[in-house]
Amino acid sequence: QVQLAESGGGLVQAGGSLRLSCAASGRTLSGYAMGWFRQAPGKERELVAGIAWVSDATYYADSTKGRFTISRDHAKNTVYLQMDSLKPEDTAVYYCNAGVFASRFQSAFFSWGQGTQVTVSS
Repeated sequence: QVQLAESGGGLVQAGGSLRLSCAASGRTLSGYAMGWFRQAPGKERELVAGIAWVSDATYYADSTKGRFTISRDHAKNTVYLQMDSLKPEDTAVYYCNAGVFASRFQSAFFSWGQGTQVTVSS
């Protein structure tokens, strides 16, 4: 049973940066493409970035392209999301999960973690 734990969120002013971490316990993330998602109040959960396992190819939603960077540390079994030039519309709870990179993570493989709150003030 994989347990995902997101951390690194907080309150930041517009234009600021945060680095989120996603740590997995219970099994290795090796072999899995990983994605970062977010859910704002009253909105559906959306994919913001993904990273493939084999090639480390990356995908970014149009709203985050050029500002967010997803990466992974295989040795630490951890996935990161560097968020720069943050905007108030980035405010949401951020989650990570595994899925199929080619289908843009339409189905998540594991149970969702608690997420980490990101709040961007204007």
